[in-house]
Amino acid sequence: MNPDSRSFTYSQRRNFDPPQSSPRRIVLTGGGSAGHVSVNLALIPVLQQRGWDVDYIGSDNGIEKKLIAELPDVSYHAIATGKLRRYFSLQNFTDPFRVLKGVGQSRRLIRQLKPDVVFSKGGFVSVPVVFGAWLNRVPALIHESDYSPGLANRLALPFASALCTTFPETAASVNAGRAGRNVNAKNKNGKGKAVQVGSVVRPSITAGDTARGFARLGFDGGKPVLLAAGGSLGSQALNGNLRRNLSALLERFDVVHLCGRSGLDPRLEGRDGYRQFEFLNEELPDVLAAAGIVFSRAGSNAIFEFLALRRPMLLCPLGRSQSRGDQILNADSFVRAGYAESIDEESWSDEEFLRKLDLLLAQRETYAARMEAAGEGNSLELLLRQIEETVSR
Repeated sequence: MNPDSRSFTYSQRRNFDPPQSSPRRIVLTGGGSAGHVSVNLALIPVLQQRGWDVDYIGSDNGIEKKLIAELPDVSYHAIATGKLRRYFSLQNFTDPFRVLKGVGQSRRLIRQLKPDVVFSKGGFVSVPVVFGAWLNRVPALIHESDYSPGLANRLALPFASALCTTFPETAASVNAGRAGRNVNAKNKNGKGKAVQVGSVVRPSITAGDTARGFARLGFDGGKPVLLAAGGSLGSQALNGNLRRNLSALLERFDVVHLCGRSGLDPRLEGRDGYRQFEFLNEELPDVLAAAGIVFSRAGSNAIFEFLALRRPMLLCPLGRSQSRGDQILNADSFVRAGYAESIDEESWSDEEFLRKLDLLLAQRETYAARMEAAGEGNSLELLLRQIEETVSR
């Protein structure tokens, strides 16, 4: 066979053989709290339905491992992490070396996995992963749920292709360069990196059954149910304020208390009208369906889930002495919109607490109507579109 014949035969194979397409692959990251995992939990089943292979990079001992590692067809990879603290700690001197180790591990993992894109929900574990993606020239998107970007996302933003936000004010602030000093908020074309997609709520959250919820809790429906949520890591202050007022609350409500890690009080087990859990997984949608009003921290993922369920909220945001004030901004936004009331933890009043819960209970139909009127677009689909567009670019 002469060279021309070989060339012609190869050309025929190239043009007429069926193309060999491989599944697209995405690496997800985010952790430190349940709020830094919830959007990923919403994304994973939809991505898998659309043919994506899914890998997850997180810490070895964070809550993200517990929530993700047992999901079917998701490969979990643990890396070294270091917490980004705003207060003095001796670990501030050692954790930078753990972060550098995590960057090296992420770089090797991403080079090995060869993903089409990396998606980060934030938290301190995400910074080495986004940087590792940048070193491998893999595009990365990051997601910010709160009104103001967190420290981890501000550090990751210069190495990301885009930032997806929940609040429109956040996108405007980032694109205007107000996200913080030395933050690159523009892409190579000079356009702002931030785009608002809205709140991403797990579809399963809205699929609960009220009757199953009452049965799970052992409540008969004779009283409205107050759901108290202290966050996945547990808030000692919120839990303590609730329990100090428990006798007065049980005159008005049946109470289900999600008290977070190590937050259970064995002295209260079996008390009539009170149920306590560290957290709930499969049962959570049914319990939420049974709840009438909510007392909660003001983490963005949680409050947007309550908004999707049309549950009036009394929000107790984490104070500025313990945070950057992001939950205060979240709560203020919901109060202005007429979805919630708020109470200040640092100037707490038991009388105000009970009075505002009574107000929410008396006017819960008004609050729910405002939430219904606001409506919610298909934010999950918008986020998936951003992922697809990032890959295509």
